[in-house]
Amino acid sequence: MKTLATLALATLIATPAIAAPEVFAIDNGHTFPRFSYSHFGYSTQLSRFNKTTGTVTLDAAKGTGAVDVVIDMKSVDTGSALFDEHIQGPDFLDTAAHPTATFKSTAVKFDGDKPVSIDGNLTIKGVTKPVTLTVTSYKRMPHPMVKKDAIGADATTVIRRSDFNAGKHAPYVGDEVTLNIALEAIKQ
Repeated sequence: MKTLATLALATLIATPAIAAPEVFAIDNGHTFPRFSYSHFGYSTQLSRFNKTTGTVTLDAAKGTGAVDVVIDMKSVDTGSALFDEHIQGPDFLDTAAHPTATFKSTAVKFDGDKPVSIDGNLTIKGVTKPVTLTVTSYKRMPHPMVKKDAIGADATTVIRRSDFNAGKHAPYVGDEVTLNIALEAIKQ
């Protein structure tokens, strides 16, 4: 009986731990979706959203993941209070009727243990379109302040405002909008 118990214990010790998906909560203080567009060809305007929530689920061993993000569209920050109010109107973001935008992934592609692109559905103003976010940087390490594992990434894609019923003044104000998402998240 002792030999059987020793064999069972040795088997448990030798069996590698099965990795489980890990959930990371978005750090709103360090996650800022930004957008840029041409303003009459004069300049490229850059703005951001200040309130973002959601989760990132990763299983690097299996090469799978999921991203679920909610952006508070009323937190738009153009650098001008007057333009913040203007861009929230019905011709652009229509935040009275659509206070949030969402991104829900459908697939995460990995190169080794690092995500390199995220396919998903972006919903703005009640319109959902497929997009692919290209991950331009990714880092995972213990967070020095909160003493938990954390991830950080930058991702980008290009959309058309007119696809989301927000195309007023196009093409003078650029219809193409570059979305850049700077994201940090803490393991739960």
